[in-house]
Amino acid sequence: MTPSRRQFLSLPALAAGQTAAGHTTKIVCVGGHPDDPESGCGGTLARYAALGASVTIVYLTRGEAGIPRKSHDEAAAIRSAECEAACRILGAKPVFAGQIDGATVVDSNAAESLRKLIFAEDPDVLFTQWPIDAHLDHQAAATLAFRVWLAARGRFELYYYEVDLGAQTMGFHPTDYVDVSGVRDRKKAALFAHKSQDGERIYRDFHQAMESYRGREAGCGAAEGFVHLARVHSGTKLPGLGA
Repeated sequence: MTPSRRQFLSLPALAAGQTAAGHTTKIVCVGGHPDDPESGCGGTLARYAALGASVTIVYLTRGEAGIPRKSHDEAAAIRSAECEAACRILGAKPVFAGQIDGATVVDSNAAESLRKLIFAEDPDVLFTQWPIDAHLDHQAAATLAFRVWLAARGRFELYYYEVDLGAQTMGFHPTDYVDVSGVRDRKKAALFAHKSQDGERIYRDFHQAMESYRGREAGCGAAEGFVHLARVHSGTKLPGLGA
């Protein structure tokens, strides 16, 4: 028997990627580094894009500290190109928030800067990383996105995603699931585009198991899990993917 807390997201009865009013569904995903959004919710983003939604990935940093023996400028150039390749595969637009890998800042100026970026996209749904995470940059992405959600005063929904359950993401218990069985290859291709990070090994060692585990929880082959943060529980589903 399926617990009532599980939300399954399927093809919409409405026009692909649109709400009842004909408004194109707009999705924004915030991640601390290149490959975080792809790892945590690349399948969900691919599903949205396939349905005709507008999908934007905001990378808080360009992964400047992520390639050994490369300068920050060299690493940023390599990893930015990898982001662009991954986004082409997913059907998303990359945006860079201008912070520095390993030296992210959480203050009022950083929150305002991210607010402007996200508000310019006018999303229906905002995805971001889970705040209880071992990596400071992941924490920064989560906290800043949360501040933007507060400033939005109900203009969009906020969902948290996981990136490395147990090793980095801790205490994560999904409220919602997305079946990504049909887009698993696209998600893998997007993650593999991050060649400097050995995306194939990362997927094999971590994310393949996570997808399968969440899939078993949700009753499908592969799933991504999310925690929906709501001011008042309304039983809403992720807009544009149906009920």
